[in-house]
Parts: sequence; structure tokens; C-alpha cells
Amino acid sequence: MKTHTLSISGRTIGPGHPPFVVAEMSGNHNGDLDRALAIMEAAKDAGADAVKLQTYTADTITIDHDSPEFLIKGGPWDGRRLYDLYQEAHTPWDWHEALFDKGRELGLIVFSSPFDETAVGFLEKLDCPAYKIASFEAVDLPLIACAAATGKPVIISTGMANQQEIDAAVCGARKNGAGGLALLHCVSAYPALPEEANLRTIPHMMANFEVAVGLSDHTPGIGVAVASVALGACFIEKHFTLSRDDGGPDAAFSLEPPGLETLTRECHAAWEALGDVCYERTPGEKSNALFRRSLYVVKDIAQGEAFTEENIRSIRPGHGLPPKHYGEILGRKAKHALARGAALQWPDIEGMETKNAEKP
Repeated sequence: MKTHTLSISGRTIGPGHPPFVVAEMSGNHNGDLDRALAIMEAAKDAGADAVKLQTYTADTITIDHDSPEFLIKGGPWDGRRLYDLYQEAHTPWDWHEALFDKGRELGLIVFSSPFDETAVGFLEKLDCPAYKIASFEAVDLPLIACAAATGKPVIISTGMANQQEIDAAVCGARKNGAGGLALLHCVSAYPALPEEANLRTIPHMMANFEVAVGLSDHTPGIGVAVASVALGACFIEKHFTLSRDDGGPDAAFSLEPPGLETLTRECHAAWEALGDVCYERTPGEKSNALFRRSLYVVKDIAQGEAFTEENIRSIRPGHGLPPKHYGEILGRKAKHALARGAALQWPDIEGMETKNAEKP
């Protein structure tokens, strides 16, 4: 049995631990280092555990070419050349040191998605604590091997990959020495539709691959991410921007600071709500037990008078006998006079005086 937990910068991630919330900066810095630093501050203020970068250049992820294969068709980047999009969206490599330093200043974990082996080598010089393999790179087994060979934790997004491809990626990461492994269930559409999220894949993935499993979420809002926690997701990644109105390549499917704060809070609430299997009263319920129904005298009863549907009833509060005894009490006689509003007890009933009292 493989471990279902991993550790990034001393933070344990996996079942039994609070969800690890990652703000994905991607291209939302809009080419401005000060904005990138402000995004990190806002992520920390919103309660995120980490900020994730992307480490590539247009030339390391594609080539400058005008043929139809290098044009995007559909979605938020329809009609754009791949090279132009990546030239706009990339995080300059000479920013990375300042971004990692900012993370240390804020107490915020910073890690990145390398898109080729040169990015891994560059990030190693910055002591990047973990490597995230993006969905479209999940089939790049040499890249996975390179990241795993650092001995750092490897997180692999699974959007676009089928079960066999995921298995090959997991085997490659393990074979090459990854210092911990997680998979992120992902739908690589921008934005993704909630009805296509298929969150039931998460527990299946956890059992099938014996790893910690999370969610890289591109759906609008926070509902899908919160629901994923209830199904076992221990790692939540969401694109983050200061303001969608500022534009940028990923703005349309990114959370703003209030949304990230709500996501962080509600994911933690969902995790806490999982609790344990429990059929007993919780501490919060115990004081309210007396407001359950029980048997009460609802009409004055004389000594020796029979109990009927007219003079006893099951009502709130719960100081009387449990309602389950109603049928066996009907027709029996009162041991002594009983006033309306009296909680019915065994000593009040002829022939039942010695029966043990029960809590309702």
C-alpha cells in the first residue's frame, strides 16, 4: 500500500489533514511584477496555503509559427497564435527569485509548474519545494522523470489524460524518485462546466492509484471545489486574480480575493464537517434533547381515571415518558390525580410504578 500523504515545505497534505488551497497565478500578473507581488499578498490575506507559478517561455513551450495547427480554435483564446498567447502569459524568469522571496516573507509556500527540463533546472536553483505537472504535460514522461529525479514532491494534473496515461505518469514519477506524489482531478476546459466535473472520479482515483488526490478547478465559483472536499480532495487549486475586470489571459475563470477567501473558508468547513461515523448526540445536541417529544397530561385526570387519547398526548418538551410507550399506557388508570401540563412518569400509572424510567 502506497502512502496517501505528501509534504510540501513541512505542510502535510492528504486524508486527515485540512485541504491545501493553492492560488494559481498563471498569467494574471498581466506582465507587471508589482501586480504579481500584490496577487501573492492578496492570496495570503485570503487564507491560501500556497501560490503556484508557471515556469516557461514562449520558446520552451512552442515555436513561433503561423500554420493552422498553431492557432487556437474556440474557448477564451479563440483565434490566437500559441506563441503570442504564451509570450503574453508567461512569468518572466528574472521575476522568480523575487516571487520566491516574497513567499518566504509572507509565510506562503511558492512552487511552480515547469514545462521543460530547463525550467526544472532553473527552479532547482531557487530551491522550489515541489513541482506541478500541468494537465497538457501529463503525457510528457521525460519531463515527469526530470521533476521526480529532484526528489521533490510531484503533483500531476490529469485533465486530458486517460486512465492508462495517468498510470504511466504515476509509475514514471515513482520510478524516478519523486519525494511524494499527488494527482489532481481536472477538466481542462476554460471555463469548465460543473456538470462535466465528474467528482466521483476523486475517490476512485485515490483507491486506484494509492495517492493523495485533489482538484484543479476551472469551473466558475466555488461550489465544485467545496463538493470535492466531501469526496476526499485534499488539494484545491484555483486560478486567482486581483480583479477580473483588469483582463488577462486567465481572468475569465479566475477567483477574485473575496471569492478565494470564501473558497478557503468553505473548503475547510467541508473538511471539518466530514468528522467521523457517529450516531450519538453531539455536544451541541445534548442541551436540546429536552425539546424532543414526550408524553404529557393535557387534561386534568382524577385518581383511578383511565388514560385516553383525550387526556395524554405526545408533545414537546421531553421531560415525560418516551412516545413509544403511548400505546401500552392507553386504557390504564392513574395512580393519583394528575394536573394538565404534568410530565407523565411510570409512578403515575397503576401497575407500572416499578418500571424503570427511560430518557426520552
